[in-house]
Amino acid sequence: MKTYLRHFLTFGIQQALSCLFPVMVFTMLALSHLFTAILPRYDFMLMTCLAIQFILFFSKIETKDEVLVICIFHLLGLCMELFKVHVGSWSYPEFAYTKFFGVPLYSGFMYASVASYMCQAWRRFDLQMLNWPPHWPVRIAGLLIYLNFFTNHFIHDMRYLIGIFVLILFRKSVVVFHVDRKAYRMPVALSFVLIGFFIWLAENIATRFGAWKYAYQHKTWAMVDYQKISSWAFLVVVSYIIVAELKMLKEVIEEKPVV
Repeated sequence: MKTYLRHFLTFGIQQALSCLFPVMVFTMLALSHLFTAILPRYDFMLMTCLAIQFILFFSKIETKDEVLVICIFHLLGLCMELFKVHVGSWSYPEFAYTKFFGVPLYSGFMYASVASYMCQAWRRFDLQMLNWPPHWPVRIAGLLIYLNFFTNHFIHDMRYLIGIFVLILFRKSVVVFHVDRKAYRMPVALSFVLIGFFIWLAENIATRFGAWKYAYQHKTWAMVDYQKISSWAFLVVVSYIIVAELKMLKEVIEEKPVV
Protein backbone atom coordinates (compact mmCIF):
# COMPACT_ATOMS: atom_id res chain seq x y z
CA MET A 1 0.00 0.00 0.00
CA LYS A 2 2.84 2.39 0.86
CA THR A 3 4.42 1.73 -2.51
CA TYR A 4 1.24 2.68 -4.35
CA LEU A 5 0.85 5.83 -2.26
CA ARG A 6 4.44 6.78 -3.03
CA HIS A 7 3.87 6.13 -6.71
CA PHE A 8 0.69 8.21 -6.63
CA LEU A 9 2.59 11.11 -5.04
CA THR A 10 5.42 10.79 -7.56
CA PHE A 11 2.88 10.63 -10.38
CA GLY A 12 1.27 13.86 -9.14
CA ILE A 13 4.63 15.64 -8.88
CA GLN A 14 5.68 14.57 -12.36
CA GLN A 15 2.31 15.61 -13.77
CA ALA A 16 2.72 19.02 -12.13
CA LEU A 17 6.19 19.38 -13.66
CA SER A 18 4.80 18.33 -17.04
CA CYS A 19 2.22 21.13 -16.73
CA LEU A 20 4.89 23.74 -15.97
CA PHE A 21 4.42 25.67 -19.21
CA PRO A 22 0.61 25.93 -19.07
CA VAL A 23 0.68 26.68 -15.32
CA MET A 24 3.12 29.55 -15.86
CA VAL A 25 1.02 30.88 -18.74
CA PHE A 26 -2.21 30.75 -16.70
CA THR A 27 -0.48 32.34 -13.72
CA MET A 28 0.69 35.28 -15.79
CA LEU A 29 -2.76 35.49 -17.36
CA ALA A 30 -4.25 35.85 -13.89
CA LEU A 31 -1.77 38.62 -13.07
CA SER A 32 -1.88 40.37 -16.44
CA HIS A 33 -4.55 42.86 -15.37
CA LEU A 34 -1.99 44.37 -12.98
CA PHE A 35 0.11 45.60 -15.92
CA THR A 36 -2.59 47.14 -18.13
CA ALA A 37 -1.37 50.66 -17.29
CA ILE A 38 1.95 49.75 -18.91
CA LEU A 39 0.95 47.41 -21.74
CA PRO A 40 -2.29 45.92 -23.15
CA ARG A 41 -2.97 42.47 -21.67
CA TYR A 42 -2.65 40.53 -24.90
CA ASP A 43 0.69 42.19 -25.71
CA PHE A 44 1.88 41.52 -22.19
CA MET A 45 0.89 37.87 -22.55
CA LEU A 46 2.79 37.53 -25.83
CA MET A 47 5.96 38.89 -24.26
CA THR A 48 5.44 36.71 -21.20
CA CYS A 49 4.85 33.53 -23.23
CA LEU A 50 7.96 34.16 -25.30
CA ALA A 51 9.98 34.75 -22.13
CA ILE A 52 8.63 31.54 -20.56
CA GLN A 53 9.51 29.59 -23.70
CA PHE A 54 13.07 30.92 -23.73
CA ILE A 55 13.54 30.24 -20.02
CA LEU A 56 12.31 26.65 -20.29
CA PHE A 57 14.55 26.02 -23.31
CA PHE A 58 17.75 27.60 -22.01
CA SER A 59 17.27 26.00 -18.58
CA LYS A 60 17.03 22.68 -20.49
CA ILE A 61 13.61 21.88 -19.05
CA GLU A 62 12.48 21.65 -22.67
CA THR A 63 14.61 20.12 -25.40
CA LYS A 64 15.17 21.40 -28.93
CA ASP A 65 12.85 18.72 -30.35
CA GLU A 66 10.12 19.65 -27.88
CA VAL A 67 10.36 23.33 -28.81
CA LEU A 68 10.01 22.33 -32.48
CA VAL A 69 6.80 20.41 -31.71
CA ILE A 70 5.52 23.35 -29.67
CA CYS A 71 6.16 25.71 -32.62
CA ILE A 72 4.19 23.39 -34.92
CA PHE A 73 1.25 23.50 -32.51
CA HIS A 74 1.54 27.26 -32.21
CA LEU A 75 1.13 27.64 -35.97
CA LEU A 76 -1.73 25.11 -36.16
CA GLY A 77 -3.43 26.88 -33.27
CA LEU A 78 -3.08 30.32 -34.84
CA CYS A 79 -4.59 29.07 -38.11
CA MET A 80 -7.57 27.74 -36.20
CA GLU A 81 -7.88 30.91 -34.15
CA LEU A 82 -7.92 33.11 -37.26
CA PHE A 83 -10.74 31.05 -38.72
CA LYS A 84 -12.79 30.66 -35.53
CA VAL A 85 -12.62 34.36 -34.68
CA HIS A 86 -13.55 35.21 -38.28
CA VAL A 87 -16.71 33.07 -38.13
CA GLY A 88 -17.61 34.38 -34.67
CA SER A 89 -17.06 31.26 -32.56
CA TRP A 90 -15.30 33.40 -29.94
CA SER A 91 -13.55 36.73 -29.75
CA TYR A 92 -10.74 38.69 -28.13
CA PRO A 93 -12.48 41.96 -27.26
CA GLU A 94 -9.55 43.83 -25.74
CA PHE A 95 -7.20 46.12 -27.66
CA ALA A 96 -3.68 44.94 -28.50
CA TYR A 97 -0.85 46.02 -30.77
CA THR A 98 -0.04 42.40 -31.59
CA LYS A 99 -3.46 41.50 -32.94
CA PHE A 100 -3.73 40.01 -36.43
CA PHE A 101 -7.23 39.98 -37.95
CA GLY A 102 -8.70 40.13 -34.45
CA VAL A 103 -6.47 37.36 -33.07
CA PRO A 104 -3.74 38.20 -30.55
CA LEU A 105 -0.53 36.38 -31.42
CA TYR A 106 -0.18 35.03 -27.90
CA SER A 107 -3.24 32.81 -28.45
CA GLY A 108 -1.16 30.20 -30.28
CA PHE A 109 0.65 29.53 -27.02
CA MET A 110 -2.60 28.19 -25.54
CA TYR A 111 -2.35 25.32 -28.03
CA ALA A 112 1.41 25.13 -27.63
CA SER A 113 0.91 24.55 -23.90
CA VAL A 114 -0.94 21.32 -24.76
CA ALA A 115 2.02 20.21 -26.87
CA SER A 116 4.42 21.17 -24.08
CA TYR A 117 2.49 19.00 -21.62
CA MET A 118 2.47 16.09 -24.09
CA CYS A 119 6.21 16.27 -24.69
CA GLN A 120 7.08 16.69 -21.02
CA ALA A 121 4.81 13.85 -19.92
CA TRP A 122 6.19 11.60 -22.66
CA ARG A 123 9.74 12.10 -21.41
CA ARG A 124 9.08 12.16 -17.67
CA PHE A 125 6.92 9.02 -17.69
CA ASP A 126 8.94 7.28 -20.42
CA LEU A 127 5.74 6.65 -22.38
CA GLN A 128 5.53 3.65 -24.66
CA MET A 129 2.73 2.83 -27.08
CA LEU A 130 1.58 -0.75 -27.51
CA ASN A 131 -0.50 -1.89 -30.49
CA TRP A 132 -0.20 1.51 -32.15
CA PRO A 133 -2.30 1.43 -35.36
CA PRO A 134 -0.71 1.62 -38.84
CA HIS A 135 0.72 5.05 -39.55
CA TRP A 136 -1.41 6.13 -42.51
CA PRO A 137 -4.84 5.51 -40.92
CA VAL A 138 -3.62 7.33 -37.81
CA ARG A 139 -2.44 10.32 -39.82
CA ILE A 140 -5.69 10.40 -41.79
CA ALA A 141 -7.64 10.41 -38.51
CA GLY A 142 -5.60 13.36 -37.25
CA LEU A 143 -6.13 15.26 -40.50
CA LEU A 144 -9.89 14.59 -40.48
CA ILE A 145 -10.19 15.86 -36.91
CA TYR A 146 -8.28 19.06 -37.68
CA LEU A 147 -10.22 19.73 -40.88
CA ASN A 148 -13.53 19.14 -39.08
CA PHE A 149 -12.78 22.10 -36.80
CA PHE A 150 -13.12 24.21 -39.96
CA THR A 151 -15.66 22.36 -42.10
CA ASN A 152 -18.29 21.98 -39.35
CA HIS A 153 -19.27 25.60 -40.06
CA PHE A 154 -20.26 24.72 -43.62
CA ILE A 155 -21.35 21.08 -43.55
CA HIS A 156 -22.64 18.68 -40.91
CA ASP A 157 -20.37 18.28 -37.88
CA MET A 158 -18.64 14.95 -38.42
CA ARG A 159 -16.98 14.75 -35.00
CA TYR A 160 -18.99 11.78 -33.76
CA LEU A 161 -18.42 9.74 -36.91
CA ILE A 162 -14.73 10.59 -36.70
CA GLY A 163 -14.86 9.72 -33.00
CA ILE A 164 -16.18 6.24 -33.81
CA PHE A 165 -13.39 5.84 -36.36
CA VAL A 166 -10.81 6.88 -33.74
CA LEU A 167 -12.23 4.47 -31.13
CA ILE A 168 -12.11 1.60 -33.61
CA LEU A 169 -8.61 2.58 -34.71
CA PHE A 170 -7.22 2.76 -31.17
CA ARG A 171 -9.37 0.03 -29.61
CA LYS A 172 -6.33 -2.16 -28.87
CA SER A 173 -3.83 0.62 -28.22
CA VAL A 174 -2.37 0.95 -24.75
CA VAL A 175 -0.11 3.62 -23.31
CA VAL A 176 2.50 2.38 -20.84
CA PHE A 177 3.83 4.96 -18.37
CA HIS A 178 6.47 4.48 -15.69
CA VAL A 179 6.48 5.74 -12.12
CA ASP A 180 9.64 4.97 -10.14
CA ARG A 181 10.51 2.40 -12.82
CA LYS A 182 7.22 0.55 -12.33
CA ALA A 183 5.10 0.24 -15.46
CA TYR A 184 1.40 1.10 -15.49
CA ARG A 185 -1.02 0.77 -18.38
CA MET A 186 -3.99 2.72 -19.63
CA PRO A 187 -6.10 2.45 -22.79
CA VAL A 188 -5.04 5.22 -25.16
CA ALA A 189 -8.68 6.18 -25.83
CA LEU A 190 -9.25 6.73 -22.10
CA SER A 191 -6.22 9.03 -21.92
CA PHE A 192 -7.72 11.12 -24.75
CA VAL A 193 -10.88 11.75 -22.73
CA LEU A 194 -9.14 12.38 -19.40
CA ILE A 195 -6.70 14.92 -20.80
CA GLY A 196 -9.50 16.60 -22.76
CA PHE A 197 -11.56 16.91 -19.57
CA PHE A 198 -8.73 18.57 -17.63
CA ILE A 199 -8.05 20.98 -20.50
CA TRP A 200 -11.76 21.88 -20.42
CA LEU A 201 -11.37 22.70 -16.72
CA ALA A 202 -8.37 24.87 -17.58
CA GLU A 203 -10.42 26.57 -20.31
CA ASN A 204 -13.00 27.58 -17.73
CA ILE A 205 -10.23 29.22 -15.72
CA ALA A 206 -8.84 30.91 -18.86
CA THR A 207 -12.19 32.39 -19.88
CA ARG A 208 -12.80 33.49 -16.29
CA PHE A 209 -9.56 35.49 -16.50
CA GLY A 210 -10.59 36.91 -19.88
CA ALA A 211 -8.13 35.03 -22.10
CA TRP A 212 -10.95 34.88 -24.66
CA LYS A 213 -14.74 34.95 -24.58
CA TYR A 214 -17.48 32.88 -26.15
CA ALA A 215 -20.60 34.65 -27.36
CA TYR A 216 -22.56 33.61 -24.25
CA GLN A 217 -19.86 34.99 -21.94
CA HIS A 218 -19.84 38.63 -23.06
CA LYS A 219 -22.42 39.94 -20.59
CA THR A 220 -21.38 37.76 -17.69
CA TRP A 221 -19.07 34.80 -17.29
CA ALA A 222 -20.64 31.35 -17.61
CA MET A 223 -19.19 27.87 -17.50
CA VAL A 224 -17.90 26.66 -20.87
CA ASP A 225 -20.31 24.36 -22.70
CA TYR A 226 -19.79 20.70 -21.82
CA GLN A 227 -19.64 19.90 -25.53
CA LYS A 228 -16.22 21.58 -25.54
CA ILE A 229 -14.87 18.54 -23.65
CA SER A 230 -15.23 16.54 -26.87
CA SER A 231 -13.57 19.36 -28.84
CA TRP A 232 -10.59 19.33 -26.51
CA ALA A 233 -10.50 15.53 -26.51
CA PHE A 234 -10.26 15.64 -30.31
CA LEU A 235 -7.50 18.23 -30.09
CA VAL A 236 -5.72 15.87 -27.69
CA VAL A 237 -6.04 13.09 -30.28
CA VAL A 238 -4.38 15.33 -32.88
CA SER A 239 -1.68 16.26 -30.35
CA TYR A 240 -1.12 12.63 -29.43
CA ILE A 241 -0.83 11.63 -33.06
CA ILE A 242 1.63 14.38 -33.98
CA VAL A 243 3.87 13.81 -30.95
CA ALA A 244 3.73 10.01 -31.21
CA GLU A 245 4.38 9.93 -34.95
CA LEU A 246 7.32 12.34 -34.63
CA LYS A 247 8.76 10.31 -31.75
CA MET A 248 8.46 7.09 -33.74
CA LEU A 249 9.93 8.71 -36.85
CA LYS A 250 12.91 9.93 -34.84
CA GLU A 251 13.46 6.45 -33.40
CA VAL A 252 13.46 4.96 -36.90
CA ILE A 253 15.97 7.56 -38.12
CA GLU A 254 18.26 7.02 -35.12
CA GLU A 255 18.16 3.24 -35.53
CA LYS A 256 18.84 3.38 -39.28
CA PRO A 257 22.43 2.21 -39.91
CA VAL A 258 24.83 4.71 -41.43
CA VAL A 259 26.06 3.54 -44.86
